[in-house]
Amino acid sequence: MSGDVQTYGFPSGYFVVRNIGTNRFLDVKGDQIEDGTEVILWSETDSSLVETRRRPEANNQVFFIDPSGALCSRSSGHAVEIEGDQLVLRHRRPVSYPYPNAYAHPLPIFSFSQDTEEISVHFQSDPAYPHDHHSDAWKSRSYLLTAIPLRKPKTIIDDAAAFLSSAISSPLSFLSGKSAAGPQATPDEVFTGPIDLDENEVVEEDRSEEAEVDDSPEVERKDVDSARFGPFAIRSGSRRIREGGGYTIAWDSNPFGQGARILDCGDVS
Repeated sequence: MSGDVQTYGFPSGYFVVRNIGTNRFLDVKGDQIEDGTEVILWSETDSSLVETRRRPEANNQVFFIDPSGALCSRSSGHAVEIEGDQLVLRHRRPVSYPYPNAYAHPLPIFSFSQDTEEISVHFQSDPAYPHDHHSDAWKSRSYLLTAIPLRKPKTIIDDAAAFLSSAISSPLSFLSGKSAAGPQATPDEVFTGPIDLDENEVVEEDRSEEAEVDDSPEVERKDVDSARFGPFAIRSGSRRIREGGGYTIAWDSNPFGQGARILDCGDVS
């Protein structure tokens, strides 16, 4: 048997496995030794490839191939198994029947192609448990060892950016806690209480042309403007008027200071 068969394309002795896409190395997670410990990709922990110069705590990134073709961890000596789509550590186990089964079965054989720089996996039994005894499709399939990138977990900055983006798109919801598409306020909901304006805060420009009241000093004037303004709107607008804020520029006086009062008899149908 030649040396190439014994090492299945891997270098003899110890070696590291680097993923050229991510520039990360095969790594036994946490340097643990228990069955089921994940074998992951991790940043290089020791750059020296000389056995005597490497730190012992970095040996969880060092592997070797045993004569049966099993990929083994230098740190623990245990073999690498495939459970589902994940590489894990596994002790050698005694035979149990019916063999093979999920607990006891031949270890997968790993081989390295120097031409394609790919690691392939050969199973000696159906890797799916329980077995489908009526199908041998697994024998004709090719299995390659590849890395599947995980989605980057969200950070506090990502959450804040999403929150601000949502707030900007719905400013009313952000400021008031209510939906921007909600029902519009009615005049009764707007004028639910007095608006405290001092005399010098009420200016003529605050009135629209359509909503101007008749400030004529004539005693027999007709309330043409008031009729156009509407009885409900007059009542709503009159709630802004109080004794301290009734100054009229046209009369240069405050009617409330001369004994005038506002009476509201409601809408007339």
